[in-house]
Amino acid sequence: MPTALIPASDIRALLTEEFLRKFDTPGPRYTSYPTADRFGETFGPGDTLQVLSDLRARSPSAPLSLYIHIPFCEQLCYYCGCNKIITKHHERAVQYLDMLEAELALVVRSLGVGRPVSQLHFGGGSPTFLSDDELARVMAALGAAFRLTPTSEISIEVDPRTVTPQRLAHFRSLGFNRLSFGVQDFDPEVQKAVHREQSFDMVRGLMLSARELGYESINADLIYGLPRQTPESFARTIEQISELRPDRIALYAYAHLPERFKPQRRIHEADLPVPAHRIAMLGGAVEGFLARGYDYIGMDHFALPQDSLAIAKREGRLHRNFQGYSTQHDCDLVALGVSAIGRVGSAYYQNAKTLPEYYESIQRGQLPVVRGYALNPDDELRRSVIMALMCQGRLEFDEVERQFSVVVDAYFAKELAALRAMADAGLVELEARAVQVTVVGWFLVRAVAMVFDRHLQAAQDRRRFSKIV
Repeated sequence: MPTALIPASDIRALLTEEFLRKFDTPGPRYTSYPTADRFGETFGPGDTLQVLSDLRARSPSAPLSLYIHIPFCEQLCYYCGCNKIITKHHERAVQYLDMLEAELALVVRSLGVGRPVSQLHFGGGSPTFLSDDELARVMAALGAAFRLTPTSEISIEVDPRTVTPQRLAHFRSLGFNRLSFGVQDFDPEVQKAVHREQSFDMVRGLMLSARELGYESINADLIYGLPRQTPESFARTIEQISELRPDRIALYAYAHLPERFKPQRRIHEADLPVPAHRIAMLGGAVEGFLARGYDYIGMDHFALPQDSLAIAKREGRLHRNFQGYSTQHDCDLVALGVSAIGRVGSAYYQNAKTLPEYYESIQRGQLPVVRGYALNPDDELRRSVIMALMCQGRLEFDEVERQFSVVVDAYFAKELAALRAMADAGLVELEARAVQVTVVGWFLVRAVAMVFDRHLQAAQDRRRFSKIV
């Protein structure tokens, strides 16, 4: 039964602390399979050029998804685990855009000019660090290399502190039709603790302007588990963001990994909410959003019923990529910029993570790819299984057997046996020829997918991943 048809209070009752704790283990978010920790340096620039050329020969007119990484931010947010460069020197963007255009030329040389784009996303960092003229420059370069259509989804991540209604109007004139606002939390004490202060009135004014400008979809990012958050304070944030009625809401659990992310060392562990409070925040947010008319899409994502993401969920057309859940079909993703990750055919690739290394490669006339992964037949099979569970919440044995010529009961005997405990706990229903994720299982679908992750099951250390709750 869809979550929208179940009272929010009933969902909250099912998501008990005992239940959530039982499955609160570290695990991937499955924006890809295999996950990025499996990428290796044996896959490099030449391999990437080859898969781009193969794509050109195989399907010269198939639409692409594009991702552009802009790494710069003016201020450091202490919770952030993204690849970013903190600077107030906006002139640094000039060289970066020069290199970005050179990388684009290298890609197009193998891929061909004029391929249609169904989805374009600017992430970071803070893409709105760029000036209006610089954003126009990037869009002009992309427009010359690819074919953006009236139906293309063109989105940009927005730091509310760096934009005005006038800037939003400029973005709209460039073709952007979707916005994602980084909100995280509205409580002033929490904002001080994470070094990101932005008022509710500021965000409200920008969202109102975006609606007047005709943006097709507005997303807001929230994080629970931040320092100085309490279940009560986060409930106020849930109420405030619901009042603004963004079309989509992404609700992330803060992963405190100071050994990996240096900015997090500025967060005092004593200020972090205890596990019971984190679980209460999650349960309260789920109940709050469902009670206010949002549909639960899947891991982290909520959307209003009329939003295209909610419609895709109801129609079984959800997909998942490096930006999370998507309405786009499983198309190839070309990624540009420092640290960006792409997926073309049966391969993933990732660019250099530092500007010097990124610049040096491009100045040598070489793609800045430093690692990647070529999927083998088992990876292809497991990727299909994991994405079916993550996106449709259902694994049909007949479909898997038709596509991959395996006998599911035999090939996945160990995994299906492991699912019996999850079936006993109410996360899945094991049918004769299918696995169905239950309503409550949707909230812990990562745990279900992890059962089929061969690489994860063999790993000795999972601490690099965030916990599920």
